[in-house]
Amino acid sequence: MARISGVDLPKKKRIEYALTYIYGIGLHTSRKILDATGVDYNTRVFELTDAQAALIRNEIQENVMVEGDLRKKVTLDIKALMDLGSYRGLRHRRGLPCRGQKTKTNARTRKGKRKTVGAA
Repeated sequence: MARISGVDLPKKKRIEYALTYIYGIGLHTSRKILDATGVDYNTRVFELTDAQAALIRNEIQENVMVEGDLRKKVTLDIKALMDLGSYRGLRHRRGLPCRGQKTKTNARTRKGKRKTVGAA
């Protein structure tokens, strides 16, 4: 079982897809990391040698912000928008969508469960 950045990667998946289980690494970044380390995309996680795992681990530590650090940065960025009083910050504060979606009928994920108004 390969453990990278505090995440256990699934054993039977190809390494290019297994790396996407780490918060902050998508498919494009995963492929860039594998190109930089020289590991084949088709290698399964359980087939990785300790040396290859160490190479991948070092590449991620040096060049990619992941997991806790990235979550903290995103949270601080949102807090900065709210403190600034920008439109996006106000939308975050009110729990509404920030990117121009309509809210009359959709946006239930952001707004939460329906609150019925005026039902007798």
